[in-house]
Amino acid sequence: MISIKNNSEIAKMRESNRIVGLLLHKLRKYVVPGVTTLELSKIAEDIIRSEGGKPAFKGYSVPGLSPFPAAVCTSVNSCIVHGIPSKSTVLIEGDIIGVDVGVYKDGYYGDAARTYLVGEISAEAKALLAITQEALELAIDAAKVGNRIGDISSAIGDFASANGYHVADDLTGHGIGKALHEDPMIPNFGNAGKGPRIRKGMTLAIEPMFNVGTSHVQEKGWEYFTLDGSLSAHFENTILITDGESEILSIY
Repeated sequence: MISIKNNSEIAKMRESNRIVGLLLHKLRKYVVPGVTTLELSKIAEDIIRSEGGKPAFKGYSVPGLSPFPAAVCTSVNSCIVHGIPSKSTVLIEGDIIGVDVGVYKDGYYGDAARTYLVGEISAEAKALLAITQEALELAIDAAKVGNRIGDISSAIGDFASANGYHVADDLTGHGIGKALHEDPMIPNFGNAGKGPRIRKGMTLAIEPMFNVGTSHVQEKGWEYFTLDGSLSAHFENTILITDGESEILSIY
């Protein structure tokens, strides 16, 4: 069932997502050669807690896996999503890293992701990041009252194909609110005009994940990698559906 948020709930969603946006803004300066992904996670957790929130991902569990051990997901190069922070993963010049963060505060969740460059990166990586970020913007433009979820999916998938990129298999956006993952599921490809109708008061986490070489993925516990080892980028925002343009909640 898709939940429609009232004004009180929206206020709480704005607050949890404010922390998400602030964190992703502040974290950028720490993403440099020589830092470990575990250090980034610790910095992120300190920021979240200093703002009165709780790391939504830390301790999150799904059947068959141990609870997620860190405050953020840190996905480097060919890791698409859910990368586990580690003291042995040291960023080097030319890497790209997707940082996905969830925040829980006052009963409601915020969620967003950015892919950062580490020093000077290749032209191939720059193009991938630019196109994936633009896909997110196009998807948010499609998230309007009266449209359908398929319009969001189509905006993402068609743009990936038109630019020669691949949408990661089986990884989707989602509704968000009292739970981190709510209905509806928002695939990153699909047919315009299909799926649930978009209504005012919905809160959606839209998250294109584009790969350079293949749509196929390899799962290693929590972590998803491109099957061919090619680069992957991930951008995500939580939005509120309004009477006009969607409001991006997770932006600083």
